[in-house]
Amino acid sequence: MPRMGMLVCSLVTLLAATPAGAQTAAAPPVATQALDPDLRPAPAEPDFTLGALPTTLRVPAGKGVFRMTHRFARPIAAGSAGEFFSDFFGFDSSARIGIEVRYGIRPGLQAAIHRTNDRTIQMTGQMEFLAETDRLPFAAQGLLAIEGRNNFGLSDEIAIPGAKVFSTTLGAVLSHRVRDQAALYVQPLLVLNSNIDPARGGEGDYTAMIGFGGRFRLGQSRAYVFAEVVPRVAGFKPGHEHVSFGIEKRMGGHVFQFNISNALGTTMGQLARGGPETNDWFIGFNLSRKFY
Repeated sequence: MPRMGMLVCSLVTLLAATPAGAQTAAAPPVATQALDPDLRPAPAEPDFTLGALPTTLRVPAGKGVFRMTHRFARPIAAGSAGEFFSDFFGFDSSARIGIEVRYGIRPGLQAAIHRTNDRTIQMTGQMEFLAETDRLPFAAQGLLAIEGRNNFGLSDEIAIPGAKVFSTTLGAVLSHRVRDQAALYVQPLLVLNSNIDPARGGEGDYTAMIGFGGRFRLGQSRAYVFAEVVPRVAGFKPGHEHVSFGIEKRMGGHVFQFNISNALGTTMGQLARGGPETNDWFIGFNLSRKFY
């Protein structure tokens, strides 16, 4: 019996040790993955955009992100308060909806395709040139976007005869993180062919604008408030400057945002053309999902 007991104890010990050994052998890939800084959550910068403006958050190489934008077309102040509630805060109205897919090509380089339901498609590339460090208090990325109306020129339907189809945006995104509590942004942008209406040919054919924005974390929670404004400093600038603000919540790989803005645009060309001539404000939301 003593020998049998010793044999049983030895067998149990061997079986218990085998999974541990297998786990140890598989540990290096997990450790290697944990060393990729782009896979770690950034408490001050949870998403790749503010309301419509880009941020400097990097997409990990080989990973993807899905984003949806939604702007209800009913102005908040249209009609009476009773009509506003009857329309369920504008939810019963039509909407400008955008679908976006973003992908990390390599560390510091990402690409995105964004399509809105007015048949505008924007293709964007962002590349990091400077990363924020203890010695360098800001990050800098270059941005190139090509926007095509009418399904990137593939549709035969043209809303305005003679209107330009394509716009190109050149710019940069600069950011500064305030510990884990806030992120501040400046985005100088130049949109070429921003004037798509041939009837307004004498008003310029480009728009130079500078975006300013910030995201602020509420204490140590996963909730944030944000605001952005896009003054247009030169060129074609009808309507009102784009302004947006709101509140959002990060939940795992999701970010849910509720926003209010004075325009429906979510592409660079739409931001360049500004909001409506009236002083209207619109309810909207963004939803993003990281697949990593």
